[in-house]
Amino acid sequence: MPGFEVFGAEERKQVNDVLETGILMRYGFDGMRNNHWKAKEFEAAFAKRMQVNHCQLVSSGTAALTVALASAGIGAGDEVIMPTFTFVASFESIMMLGAVPVLVDIDDTLTLDPVAVEAAITPRTRCIMPVHMCGSMADLKALKSICDKYNLILLEDACQALGGTYDGKPLGSYGDLGCFSFDFVKTITCGEGGAVISNFEQYMIHADQYQDHGHDHVGNDRGAETHPTLGYNFRISELNAAVGIAQLAKMDTILDIQKTNYTLMRNAIAGIPGVSFRRVPETGVENYSFLNFFMPSEEKAKKAHAALLEAGVDGSFYWYTNNWHYINGWEHLRNLKSLGRLPSEIKTQMQDLNNTDFSKSDHWMGRTISCLVKVGWTEEEVKQRAANMKAALEQVI
Repeated sequence: MPGFEVFGAEERKQVNDVLETGILMRYGFDGMRNNHWKAKEFEAAFAKRMQVNHCQLVSSGTAALTVALASAGIGAGDEVIMPTFTFVASFESIMMLGAVPVLVDIDDTLTLDPVAVEAAITPRTRCIMPVHMCGSMADLKALKSICDKYNLILLEDACQALGGTYDGKPLGSYGDLGCFSFDFVKTITCGEGGAVISNFEQYMIHADQYQDHGHDHVGNDRGAETHPTLGYNFRISELNAAVGIAQLAKMDTILDIQKTNYTLMRNAIAGIPGVSFRRVPETGVENYSFLNFFMPSEEKAKKAHAALLEAGVDGSFYWYTNNWHYINGWEHLRNLKSLGRLPSEIKTQMQDLNNTDFSKSDHWMGRTISCLVKVGWTEEEVKQRAANMKAALEQVI
């Protein structure tokens, strides 16, 4: 996830446009901004790149999930199905709205298992939220079929998979809504930022209002705008959007380099007995930001992770014991530790996560190692890294 690796004159030029006017806010001050509207420009360019009709920029990927859920009318007591392997933002965004996260198992895609999803549906289920972790996607065709069958919303969290595709469509554009993060370690970065995309105009009208205190954004006098609905402040700044414009222009180059480096690393370890790779659903194309593979056992995965780090292969992750990305590390969620009182719907409907059987997820996560793919490496550095990976894994096997 290398956006920060390619900062240069292009980002400085875009940011300087904003600094020279002094107008850092995306709304208002029309006469002072020298016709610079960086957020609007980025939204139009990103929607075009993602092949959708609408894009709403927001302040973070977490904000994007919250705004997307709210724009679809999801609130107190509504259940949203999400995977056990994701980032904490998934359940944070759901719970912020008083909705209830329902965690289900993953499969060998490292994303939602469609069988587990369908088994978890109740009369309160409103949305299925696949999370395209580590550069690859869920089985979207199967999940879309389930959503159609039960009249549910399909919300793609594509924060870690920008640039991947499924069935010829950019990830995030396949479902009813798609969400992205542009934080500092994503494929492209704004420093902080996020986006919601959709082809459904009403969802995007709601998103536009909700991220800016319910403003309707009608006319050119911000003080005269009405508030059709309640909202919050999830706006992006012009400075962040300016960085995003320059980064988006570099995205295809980033993806090409990632694929080259990923392929060198994968080929180096592909022949090692006992090493296998995550399944990419048919018609899917990764964004190649992570090389994800399975060891033959949990014990060997732990040893392999240690061996990789000892061999200098930094950016290698063993998510099974990670505090940010897997259910095992979410003690605060399992025990509903909150600074304020939680809505009664969450207290009464939340599954008992301390006693729920996630052994099917453990089967995959306990054996998974992910290695970050950067674009700043030289060809020689990638080859050396691949050789070090091969030697370390062969030693463990």
